Amino acid sequence: MNGIPNKLDGKIAVVTGASRGIGKGIAVELGAAGATVFVTGRSVTPGKLPGTVHATAADIDAAGGVGIPFVCDHRDDDSVRRLFEMICSEYGRLDVLVNNVYNSPAAARWLGKPFWEVTPTAWDETFDVGVRSHYVAGAFAAPLLIRSGGLIVNISSPGASRYMHNAAYGVAKAAVDRLTADMAHDLIDTEVTVVSLWPGIVDTELLQLVPADTAGRRIVTVPGEGRFDLAQAQTPRFCGRAVVALATDVARRARTGLPWRVADLAVDYGFTDIDGRVPDGDRSNTDDTVP
Repeated sequence: MNGIPNKLDGKIAVVTGASRGIGKGIAVELGAAGATVFVTGRSVTPGKLPGTVHATAADIDAAGGVGIPFVCDHRDDDSVRRLFEMICSEYGRLDVLVNNVYNSPAAARWLGKPFWEVTPTAWDETFDVGVRSHYVAGAFAAPLLIRSGGLIVNISSPGASRYMHNAAYGVAKAAVDRLTADMAHDLIDTEVTVVSLWPGIVDTELLQLVPADTAGRRIVTVPGEGRFDLAQAQTPRFCGRAVVALATDVARRARTGLPWRVADLAVDYGFTDIDGRVPDGDRSNTDDTVP
């Protein structure tokens, strides 16, 4: 199904936090499948990392969809409400909501730290933008999604089920998966599907800052978890292809309420990453293979 256009022609999607990274990869793949995609985020000019909501919208247009930038701080409930009121007024429907927004640069400061060294502020940042933001967007979007029998994808992580990064991260991802299950419970009498998506290690703009070693390899060390050769990582577009596969699956309701690994969905649906691989990418314990 890779690159097949117009699978989502006429469909309306929202991807939160899509200036860069996983969100951008998902937004562009939805556009490549023909969707009109609202791109939310705070970035209007490039900062330390490249990417803005306007640049992502332009990439969606270039991929064959329609990209609509919406500058939004997901800590501002009124701003989020206005987004969905505008979609209701102008389109009267919403088919896909991807709750992806997350403050990765801020979270990176606390990698590998024991819980007593992770400040309460870091806990709040992790939950406000990454759990609460998903709840708020889902609540405002639900009436439109019920009308269309749509799809909610909450971006989560294997950290929901095993230790990753730090305690605040793991608890937040477990909360996202619990949110997915409870949203699905509340929507059981509708046609809306709600899933969590577990990417592996993804070669985002942040990780692209990792320099190559003398052998030309880009090795990232995750404190307490191991070393990972980024040549084996997933691209953000791989996650996007998982979302497109779910959005075009007429039998997707069988998956509602559950977390799904991107690599497993690739096997189930028969898609690959942009280079033709099906990277696993969520096992960072590569000390056996990275000297």
